[in-house]
Amino acid sequence: MNPSRNLFLIGPTGAGKTSLGRRLAAHYGLRFVDLDREIERRTGTLVATVFEIEGEAGFRQRESTLLAEFGAGEGVLIATGAGVVLAEHNRALLTERGYVLWLQATIDQQLERLVHDTKRPLLAGADRRARLEAMVAIREPLYRATADLALPAIHGIAAVSTQAIALIDQHWQRQTSIA
Repeated sequence: MNPSRNLFLIGPTGAGKTSLGRRLAAHYGLRFVDLDREIERRTGTLVATVFEIEGEAGFRQRESTLLAEFGAGEGVLIATGAGVVLAEHNRALLTERGYVLWLQATIDQQLERLVHDTKRPLLAGADRRARLEAMVAIREPLYRATADLALPAIHGIAAVSTQAIALIDQHWQRQTSIA
């Protein structure tokens, strides 16, 4: 158990963090924050453009800053970017300030879900499978080490939501502050 006031979603690109995050936030009465969308809102441009102008390092710095900002509060569900776990300080913040749910997805599921997606800069290029496999090799051990709970890859947002709520209800000891 990781008693906490917040719920954080981690996982690979295309795992469904945003879609599931919205549903879970509504179910648990949490404020929903998608870090990628928040970066776009604050910069006034797409994540791909941030990557183009600032590189991955600039994007990761923005991501870390926002994670720290929103993670400092309470009653929030944060859908992180797939690479948020790459920074040790982000992994520490996730585990210290929230209950961390790892959404798993197979490479085939990712490819299926991202077939028409042209916005993700780390997937640009010819061989998406190879890129995803390389990311999995680096990130999966970090997801595993950071997560309080793993949600196995299944199809359908309704089924995923039902399973996620059942697992979270069994394992998350939600704290609330006393006013």
